[in-house]
Amino acid sequence: MAVLETLVTIFLITAIVIIFARGVVIIQPYEQGLQIRLGRYIGRMNPGFRWVMPLITNVVKLDLRTQVMDVPSQEVITKDNSPTNVDAIVYIRVIDPEKAFFEVSNYRMATVALAQTSLRGIIGDMELDEILYNRDIINTRLRDILDRETDAWGVKVERVEIKEVDPVGAVKQAMTEQTAAERARRAAILRADGDKRSAILKAEGTKRSMILEAEGDRQSKVLRAEGERISRILQAQGDAQALRILSVGSRPLDKKAITVLSLDTLKEMSSGQATKIIFPFEISGLIKQAAKFIGAEEEAPVERPEGVLPPEEILGTVPTYDEVRAILKEMDTKIATEISVDELKDIGKAKRRPADEFIEEIGKDEG
Repeated sequence: MAVLETLVTIFLITAIVIIFARGVVIIQPYEQGLQIRLGRYIGRMNPGFRWVMPLITNVVKLDLRTQVMDVPSQEVITKDNSPTNVDAIVYIRVIDPEKAFFEVSNYRMATVALAQTSLRGIIGDMELDEILYNRDIINTRLRDILDRETDAWGVKVERVEIKEVDPVGAVKQAMTEQTAAERARRAAILRADGDKRSAILKAEGTKRSMILEAEGDRQSKVLRAEGERISRILQAQGDAQALRILSVGSRPLDKKAITVLSLDTLKEMSSGQATKIIFPFEISGLIKQAAKFIGAEEEAPVERPEGVLPPEEILGTVPTYDEVRAILKEMDTKIATEISVDELKDIGKAKRRPADEFIEEIGKDEG
């Protein structure tokens, strides 16, 4: 009898310990507990060690951390009738444990199903090119829709990201051909634009070259003509000066000397091989002068008055040899620096002296 009582006592103590242990509840720091007793909601349970009445109290723990849910891939028909496989990722967090438990049976499954249907509707209203290039717009619209609908479930949708947009095989092939054609079109446009610019630049270069060549030819002709003009002027001035010197040197000669010179000229002309001789003066006058030279008498000749030198306005100024060299050197320097034609006309005017000074020098030499 005593043994039986001992066994009963041990059984009762063990049952009491087990029942008491079942009432112990530990809530983690990232969790929130909901206490339900006999079908009636009692309240929340904060993190830590808690004890509830066993057997009649049920504690539901909800995770308050951000949860990541994968939206399965699904085939969607776009606005331009292009079948496309689309999937996404949804980030959610429970902000109201009571609503997340009492308002919906499984908030995770409900959120994923809502994301699938909303994503199908958004993709169906857009063309394939818009889907490929405007993923941020899709993410924002899908997040707003999910956040608005899950607010009644105590769930906050923090972020939505489209993972992959995968068109079917036929659409991919068409996109590849379209991309290749677009690149070929751009290459042709760039090539044509390059040829156009090259032709324009080449034409402009040819035009500029022809202009420069024509300008150089014009300047060359102008400078050559100016050089020839100056050369002729200098040559004419030299001839005039030679005549002036000859006139000055022939003043003391009388008619006898001229007759002797004329006879010597006839002698040289007759010594040639020519069969005909043309005399450039009256031969009778020359014979008459020769007779006078021999001894024939005649009235005293009247001396011709000294000739008058040409006026200064006709002969102009006569430059010296050094001045001519200086003028030509200055012309070469100006031509090398592309001097204008008007400046070339004024080159020889800076360093000249009057013809009278030159004549005075000749007179001094003769004296």
